[in-house]
Amino acid sequence: MPQEQNLAIDVHQHLWTDEFVDRLRARTQVPYLRGWTLHTAAEPPYEVDPGAHDVTRRIAADHEAEVGTACLSLSAPLGIEDLPRPQAALLIDAWHRGVRELPDHFRAWASVPSEEPDVAALHTLLAEDRFVGLQLPANAVSSPAAWERVAGLLLAAEVAGKPVMIHPGPQEHRPQQARVPDWWHPVVGYVAQLNAAWWGWQAVDGRSLFRDLRIVFAAGAGLAPVHQERQIVRGGTDRPVDPNVFVDTSSYGPRALDALVRVLGIDALVLGSDRPYGAPVAEFLGDAATHALRVRNPRRLIEPAPAYDQSWAVAS
Repeated sequence: MPQEQNLAIDVHQHLWTDEFVDRLRARTQVPYLRGWTLHTAAEPPYEVDPGAHDVTRRIAADHEAEVGTACLSLSAPLGIEDLPRPQAALLIDAWHRGVRELPDHFRAWASVPSEEPDVAALHTLLAEDRFVGLQLPANAVSSPAAWERVAGLLLAAEVAGKPVMIHPGPQEHRPQQARVPDWWHPVVGYVAQLNAAWWGWQAVDGRSLFRDLRIVFAAGAGLAPVHQERQIVRGGTDRPVDPNVFVDTSSYGPRALDALVRVLGIDALVLGSDRPYGAPVAEFLGDAATHALRVRNPRRLIEPAPAYDQSWAVAS
């Protein structure tokens, strides 16, 4: 195995811990598990592969792919964050407890209920090395006003010196909608959410509000940056590339990633495999670009910030 400093950092994986699975099985309303069949509000039942959430197998697969650190994400499309607060908190707390008990190979993105999120508790979570940053569902930041509504959470991440990950959230349940293919929501709905989140950040001029905040958009931000030319033609502003905004590589291959590089440059791309639904990118545009995407850029995204004083946040 290569030296540790040359091992990749995968910023986007999913792995369900035992307590989290038990909590989903105990539920009688969506989202819930029956055995290993997942039921959600808007998508067809999904047969989960239990082996995909086996810790030993996951670490072995990562080592084979020369991944030294995997950052785990709560599965936001389940809609857990949007549940009534007591239900959301029960599942999210189980998630946080579970990832704390995993081997050091894993770090995790913290999550919060959408209803009355506890900012002081988030400060405490982000002070733990286990938590690499905060994840927000894309549908929670799908407009300029929506970004403003989560300003307290963004500030908590910025003060902690930790990044925010924007991940596709749940799809809206439409009882009258005719059946669509199983790939429809990931290809249409998730991409639309990420586009809205990306352009919401641009429209609110998020960088002027949060000078030091680092953000990563999953799945190449749904290729939203590639639409920059259209945005400019339609009255938008051509701004320089923001060195603290990243997109991960999940769900896309060389053609899409090449298009993103043409707009954002190689420094904006970070390795995100979406395991167990995808595999880490092994090579892209030669050795230098591959090292940037797999090692250098993810390290720059999640590098720890100096310790900070939480007392003001807790007191508030």
